Amino acid sequence: MKKRYAFLATALLGAGVLAGCGDSSADEKDKTIKIGATSGPYSDMVKQAIQPQLEKKGYKVEIVEFSDYIQPNIALGSGNIDANLFQHSIYLKTFSKEKNLDLKGLITVPTAPMGLYSKTAKTLDDVKTGAEVATPNDPTNQARALNLLAEQGWIELKPDVDPLTVSEKDIVKNPKKLVIKPLEAAQLPRAVESVDISAVPGNFALAAKFDLLDALALETMDEQYRNLVAVQTKDADKQVAKDLKAAVESDAFNTVIEKSFKGFSKPEWAN
Repeated sequence: MKKRYAFLATALLGAGVLAGCGDSSADEKDKTIKIGATSGPYSDMVKQAIQPQLEKKGYKVEIVEFSDYIQPNIALGSGNIDANLFQHSIYLKTFSKEKNLDLKGLITVPTAPMGLYSKTAKTLDDVKTGAEVATPNDPTNQARALNLLAEQGWIELKPDVDPLTVSEKDIVKNPKKLVIKPLEAAQLPRAVESVDISAVPGNFALAAKFDLLDALALETMDEQYRNLVAVQTKDADKQVAKDLKAAVESDAFNTVIEKSFKGFSKPEWAN
């Protein structure tokens, strides 16, 4: 009988050890988070400003870099990554609808703004009447460029037009007689060599090794154009999402932005 009890005790102890191992593995799995980002400033932002905060809370962070704007959302929708950082809310909504993905923006982050760059003008006052201005030819980014030109007083737009959808047909005054040349966004950094002014989106400016602070002017960025951390909608209220959001809202995150991401436009919540 004693041997039987000893056997049962040993079996129960073994089961307890196995169960403990199982729980440990589950905990370890739950504490692993894969974050996707496009290579460049936003993968750097994850590595320098977000990853350290999550690691302090016991997470194992894996950064997955992407070279396009399609795969990060596909990977997130399929569950191959847990979150991503590379897009603004307009793109997220449009892409999610087209691909039937249930994704949600968690929190906006400091974002590289569009800027006016020139090889010939050192200040805004140096820009001459009749200057050629290269702008993005896609509707979303051209709207941003036209709003930026309007901010300088170079053009005037219809007062009742939606700033997110404004186009060249909405220009009602052009006192500077600017000649607007729409180009593919990727060509805009090179266009600085051939036109008087080039309105370059922040991501393309950084890819071309431009210093954001060298721009003649930077846009006053609409919140919908700020990049954000996105997750699957079903995960938005989970603890990992709360910890991810807290990492972005932390003082440590802001310290890194102030030091290493100069010229980035901060979200309204951070001001």
